[in-house]
Amino acid sequence: MSDDAIDFEEIFAQYRSDPYDYVDVHSIHTGRIRFMVKEGDEVEGVTGQWRHIPGTPLYVLTRERNPKTVHSPTNGTISFVRQDLEGMFTEAGEKIITIRHPLKKREIIDRILRQVLTPFNAPERAKYYFSPEIQSRIDKYGQREVMVNPGDEIMTMSLMKRDTPVFYTGEPGIIHSVYFRPGVTVEQGEPLLGLCSREKLPFIEKIITRVKAEWD
Repeated sequence: MSDDAIDFEEIFAQYRSDPYDYVDVHSIHTGRIRFMVKEGDEVEGVTGQWRHIPGTPLYVLTRERNPKTVHSPTNGTISFVRQDLEGMFTEAGEKIITIRHPLKKREIIDRILRQVLTPFNAPERAKYYFSPEIQSRIDKYGQREVMVNPGDEIMTMSLMKRDTPVFYTGEPGIIHSVYFRPGVTVEQGEPLLGLCSREKLPFIEKIITRVKAEWD
């Protein structure tokens, strides 16, 4: 994406006026629902040194006399609750709660970068690892010094206990951002990497500097 195609003043204005993410929570399976929060309540996500403390309880879903408590995935304020479903039988996947999550500085930077960088997406739902050659170059030089070109074997895809090489198909660029964790399943179509040309790096650093200066 070219710099001229992006109206950064408009993007910055949007985040200033509404610096929130709206996280929809859906019913995890069918069952009778009982809400444990209401609109305006403050909630917390997972906390603790080892991420071992679950978030605020949001609702209890009972199926076949087996109650399941679902906890908040993030911190924020409850902005929507399907109160009409209280005590009712609910279908799986029903949108029942929305959490207004205040974006932190690093989250705003990440969201803007995802609009600027060229994504390389997961071809399948699988676990991913950098290829040995790319990992070696990252370890030696740092990811933002690693240039990849079309046809390069950049990753290994682990699916059904079988490893398959993944070849880069985009425009030549450096690895600016890494969105996956080795060995953790990534959904098909989700970004694995964000890449950019070397010439674009100063421009991207300017964006990051500006966000850091303008947001608390």
